Amino acid sequence: IRCTGWLDYLGTTFRCWIYRTNGGNHGLETVTDAIRDSCNIFFYTVGEQLGIETLTEYAQAYGLGVETGIELRGKTQQRLFCEYTVVDECEKKAVSVERMIKHNLGYNTYWDFYHALLSDDPSKGEAVFKTMQAARSIPDSARIMEHLSDPNAAKVFELSRRVSNEAHMYKEFIRFRELENGVLFSEISPKSQVLTCIAGHFADRFPLENWVIWDKTHHAFLVHKARQNWGIVWGEELNRGGVEKISRNEAEYEKLWQGFFESISIKERENPHLQRTNLPVRYRREMPEFY
Repeated sequence: IRCTGWLDYLGTTFRCWIYRTNGGNHGLETVTDAIRDSCNIFFYTVGEQLGIETLTEYAQAYGLGVETGIELRGKTQQRLFCEYTVVDECEKKAVSVERMIKHNLGYNTYWDFYHALLSDDPSKGEAVFKTMQAARSIPDSARIMEHLSDPNAAKVFELSRRVSNEAHMYKEFIRFRELENGVLFSEISPKSQVLTCIAGHFADRFPLENWVIWDKTHHAFLVHKARQNWGIVWGEELNRGGVEKISRNEAEYEKLWQGFFESISIKERENPHLQRTNLPVRYRREMPEFY
């Protein structure tokens, strides 16, 4: 099957991850190639050729949709005739589980789990748990994330990459503004909890600055004090009046940046479709060049 980077189906365009990343494609793919490359178009095409009935039959055979009975706090939808046990968070146990995953499944799998659990998908906990169970049934448990034929490993892989891609986007598209008190402030609306994924990047770039990134979706602050380590703050309210008071220089720089953005645009070469591919609309709400 040939991956062209995108596929039109019933009036909807589906894109391979490589096309969304750099506009490329995987070309001609065998089954082995497609699993290795995680080629979306290959599996979209296979699914279309197999048909919904065959897909459903095999999904049920693999246990897709069967619940484990484990829920993440805040994601539980309680049902009748079920008994629920709340397991309190414990840092000691969390460190032990982290150490166990790194030792038995390897660091790469650990980071796939880490990123997957930052996603907004309500089934992420179940997918990670079942992937850990599946790892016990293969000779080399550290290679579980190579077994993308396992639906849960594939789910974890998909969620991990989705979070990683979103974090990468925000490393490129975050815009800070200088407030009257000298603090650099930015606000973002991510789907996933990406603050810990981007913290190191900005701490390395601005080690001598006081800066704050406000995650509007999850109501969390990424806070960095000059010459100190960063931290995450939960449960605090944003002082909207305070963050609207920008410095005089900031107002001038915003005008200059917007003017530069407009002046380099060549109307005859504008390509809105390509622009949306490289810079999705949802990221533009907090970018001054699109105000």
